[in-house]
Amino acid sequence: MKFISVTLFVIVFLAACQPKKSEYLKISGFAQGSTYSITYENSHKEDYASDIDSILKAFDKSLSIYDSTSIISRINNDDPAVEADDWFIEVFNKSVEINSVSGGAFDITVGPVVKAWGFANGPVAKHDTAHVDSLLQFIGMDKVKLEGRKVVRKFPGVKIDVNAIAQGYSVDVVCDFFEKKSIKNYLVEIGGEVRGKGTNARNKFWHIGIDKPSDGNMEPGKDLQAIIEINNKALATSGNYRKFFVEDGIKYAHTIDPKTGFPARNALLSATVVCDDCMTADAYATAFMVLGVEKSKDLLQKLPGIEVYFVYSNQQGEYAVFFSEGMRKMIVEEKD
Repeated sequence: MKFISVTLFVIVFLAACQPKKSEYLKISGFAQGSTYSITYENSHKEDYASDIDSILKAFDKSLSIYDSTSIISRINNDDPAVEADDWFIEVFNKSVEINSVSGGAFDITVGPVVKAWGFANGPVAKHDTAHVDSLLQFIGMDKVKLEGRKVVRKFPGVKIDVNAIAQGYSVDVVCDFFEKKSIKNYLVEIGGEVRGKGTNARNKFWHIGIDKPSDGNMEPGKDLQAIIEINNKALATSGNYRKFFVEDGIKYAHTIDPKTGFPARNALLSATVVCDDCMTADAYATAFMVLGVEKSKDLLQKLPGIEVYFVYSNQQGEYAVFFSEGMRKMIVEEKD
């Protein structure tokens, strides 16, 4: 579903010699154009693999732009009969909120420009300046609104693309399922977005590896930047080192600035966000990549409960990191 700019490698440390709790089950599969890996304490002796698969398939029927029959696709294709479901409404309202807080850095109407740059399915990319400028009239959250369960777009050319938030929300949806089943210990990872509660089979909090944002680092977990520990938190990372192309010697990455229609150009290489829910973490990770390091630091002052780990290129062209005070307490290990 979403173009994953960075995939987190989930590390479950089982080395400690402590008595095992109940059996832990691991479920894996494919969803939203990516993979998922889910681990949970099977205290009820129930295999929820088919339930989770059904949830994720239903989720795609709401929010996947790659499914022509989904609610979001039907909205984009001007189907007058389509109505938003609860999942769509939740994502839309959160998108409006984060768009406002981020000063427009996060925007779910940016899809036409993303496609023009070749970072979405569709015709061959066409990203000359004149064409990109012509698409800006369709970009902006002021051009779309919800009236009850009807989505009203200002122009037919306005398209909604929730790839930068929906995958995180799908993690929350699966976690909500576990909560309803009274599962106390679990880790849900979908397309690199993660949320964990409780502890693993050795009574240790969940440890997550953050990939080093170097061009060509395509194998999750092979080259890590840091390892952090989460306790009843969600985590998402966005970066520009896996989805990019080079043209006439210039690197164009997949994070598009909604205000210019061009790939964001700043020193930030990857942004990891930790907070209570994965939908919020996912969206802010994208917003920070658009804003860059300094503007993101300023925005953080207004975001209680949001912790970050940024990797950026300093003036000498070397890797540098910034992390919030709350994130400092989560760091288990930093790599060279």
